[in-house]
Amino acid sequence: KLGICGEHGGEPSSIRFAESIGLNYVSCSPYRVPIARLVAAQCEIDKEQQ
Repeated sequence: KLGICGEHGGEPSSIRFAESIGLNYVSCSPYRVPIARLVAAQCEIDKEQQ
């Protein structure tokens, strides 16, 4: 597994970038988890539509 952690792990633009370069997980503070999950799901939907 290769991922990103810290405040970047919960930042939507960083999550999109991490997905685009093949990272497979993010780790962030608890209050950013809902946003991180939403953005990760949006990335998967976007990937399916391409």
